[in-house]
Amino acid sequence: VQLQASGGGLVQAGGSLRLSCACSGRTFRSSTIGWFRQAPGKEREFVGSIAWSGGSTYYAGSVKGRFTISRDNAGNTVYLQMNSLKPEDTAVYYCASTYKNWATGAAEYDYWGQGTLVTVSS
Repeated sequence: VQLQASGGGLVQAGGSLRLSCACSGRTFRSSTIGWFRQAPGKEREFVGSIAWSGGSTYYAGSVKGRFTISRDNAGNTVYLQMNSLKPEDTAVYYCASTYKNWATGAAEYDYWGQGTLVTVSS
């Protein structure tokens, strides 16, 4: 599985941004795609995930109700829609894939895309 995240940028607090994760490879449609973020000096943090087959989603408490993960089922892209952004959402965001159900730990994910930087100004 190969992953490529994009869509980061600078946004004001309260604004919105949509990240994309382009997926390729023979088996990504059998996997779960997760989003993680890492702020400077902090550990990588689980944001949410979507099971490609069936579309079930799961979110960290810190983003639930503000962030939405979806997929283009006919294509190969997973999206992270981020609304009501806060300065504390500033981080490098990564997408990753795993074949484990309901995985939330970074060590449970096998393949990673390069990160995309999101900066939320106050």
